[in-house]
Amino acid sequence: MPTVTTIKLTGENHLDIDEVCASIRNISEQTGVQLRGPIPLPTRRLVVPCRKAPDGEGSETWDHWEMRIHKRLLELVIGSAKEEGALRQVMRIPIPDTVTIELSLRTVA
Repeated sequence: MPTVTTIKLTGENHLDIDEVCASIRNISEQTGVQLRGPIPLPTRRLVVPCRKAPDGEGSETWDHWEMRIHKRLLELVIGSAKEEGALRQVMRIPIPDTVTIELSLRTVA
């Protein structure tokens, strides 16, 4: 039975995420594993309004600080025991500190 590995990448820098996606794509091409993705998920914007003047003097002016969290979704379909080496290679990819990776496995009947 084939196993589907879902890889979810999140981070602040989209260039780092795209670099990890490219290395996973190269591994899937070398090993012959079917790859779905990378699927870009909606970017989450965290906006924090902050008062410019620290004391209560003057007019109320605000700065808006923003952090964007980018997400990508990839799925590796592993059908045979020979293709499981691809998953081991994915585990050995150097991942930058700004990128968080989540792996989940499921079997498909």
